Amino acid sequence: MDAVVLVNLILCVFIVILGVWEYTRTKSRVALCVGVAFGLFGISHILTLLGLAGGLIAPLIVIRFLAYLTVVYALYINITKKKEKA
Repeated sequence: MDAVVLVNLILCVFIVILGVWEYTRTKSRVALCVGVAFGLFGISHILTLLGLAGGLIAPLIVIRFLAYLTVVYALYINITKKKEKA
């Protein structure tokens, strides 16, 4: 078992929990998007730990690409929100 991937998975789970918790508390779409993105990253880590990553290169690229797009969307929400307040 790859310790680095395991640590990344544990951190992803922690960030998902924090993101969902913050969303339920404040209805922050940014927090929810960050949680979803790290959930997607966590899926790729699980597949890697299970030894399935080698046969799923294309799906893993799609999963990670969607995760990064979700982070970009969260940043976009945050940037546009700040411009509206100014």
